[in-house]
Amino acid sequence: MIIALESASTDPSLALATADGGLIAEDGWSGGHGQGRELLPRLLALLAAAGRPLDGATAVAVGIGPGSFTGLRVGMSLAKGLAFGLGLPIVGVPSLQGWLDAEPDARAAIARAGAHDAFVLVRGAAEPAIVAEDALPAGARTDLVAAPTELAAAFALRGARSPVHAAAAIARLAADRLRAGAAGDDLRTLEPRYLRLPRGLDRPPLEPIRWL
Repeated sequence: MIIALESASTDPSLALATADGGLIAEDGWSGGHGQGRELLPRLLALLAAAGRPLDGATAVAVGIGPGSFTGLRVGMSLAKGLAFGLGLPIVGVPSLQGWLDAEPDARAAIARAGAHDAFVLVRGAAEPAIVAEDALPAGARTDLVAAPTELAAAFALRGARSPVHAAAAIARLAADRLRAGAAGDDLRTLEPRYLRLPRGLDRPPLEPIRWL
């Protein structure tokens, strides 16, 4: 059983999946600031409802961003704790890729990158870009996109669909990677992909930033 977590936005999600990525159970919700504190209690409730023991897990999959600094740190910490404590492989999956996989008709995935900026991954693009609110791609405000509820309201994304099913997609993508024979990520070095410096820094520090 794969335990999957996705916490790059204010609409986090959890999933339990079989080794081949088949969905067993999932939970997703729209929260506010501090929603990360719900991850562990909701995960334990999800396991109980599905009748699955925690020690029945075989791998942990986690969304690595980009997105919320705090949300990603909380999700990564929980995922690493589970992997370390249970002796499981951990697989990091780009969050916006998971959002698009969960919503196959969405033309882009859009996450908050600041008060007036967004991380935007257009379907088919190799990497997300940081885009100002007034420079979103054409159609982003009207076409189907994957975006958290609070961002959709703030940026007037009328065709937005919440990424509350993203953890199930994260589990599928991780299962594909493991089935292909790839090893899990290095537990010691796996970190969120923030794509931008923390608030208050205008240039990279001389020493590496340690997020966890």
